[in-house]
Amino acid sequence: MNSVKHRPGRFAWVLLALTLLAPHSQANDSQTVSNPVATLHTSKGEIVIELLADKAPITVANFLNYAKSGFYDGTIFHRVMRRFVVQGGGFTVDMVEKPNGEPIVNESKASGLRNDRWTVAMARTDDPNSARSQFFINMRMNLSLDARAGRDGYAVFGRVIEGQHVARDISNVRTHRLGDYDDVPVENVLLERVTITEAKEAAAAP
Repeated sequence: MNSVKHRPGRFAWVLLALTLLAPHSQANDSQTVSNPVATLHTSKGEIVIELLADKAPITVANFLNYAKSGFYDGTIFHRVMRRFVVQGGGFTVDMVEKPNGEPIVNESKASGLRNDRWTVAMARTDDPNSARSQFFINMRMNLSLDARAGRDGYAVFGRVIEGQHVARDISNVRTHRLGDYDDVPVENVLLERVTITEAKEAAAAP
């Protein structure tokens, strides 16, 4: 069974969890509040992700902190598995892991989100509460990464709403083993920067 792991220094990889439910949440009778949106500007094109703050608030806040600080700028997609996941958010072009912040609580059970195709989840180690900056895009329905009775999954916090073809292009690049790491793209695929469109309140239809 495949698993998706955070790449801490020279340890194994682990990753993610979650799918998605409603794209909007009801704030009150007169307003609806949409979720924030992140655009990943990559060397292959743009990937637009709806961040499911209504379902995974801790995980989304964590991602937003990294994105807004510029942490992701100039990093690479360091693990690519064609029919599994595309993972990034932690390594420089020299395959050096960037210093991370504190780990966050795993929301895979609380959110109810599943690792469906095109969802975005957090990478982690075997410790369920170890996710920091690394994330991945599910390139297929990866239900083996979901939470089960007595077991935490990989925490899903977003879904790709535009640029699926870009994620697919990344998943199809040639990979090789580099040092201690497998599935590293032969040519770097850059995450040049991340831009955020904040959630907006909109008047509901009468």
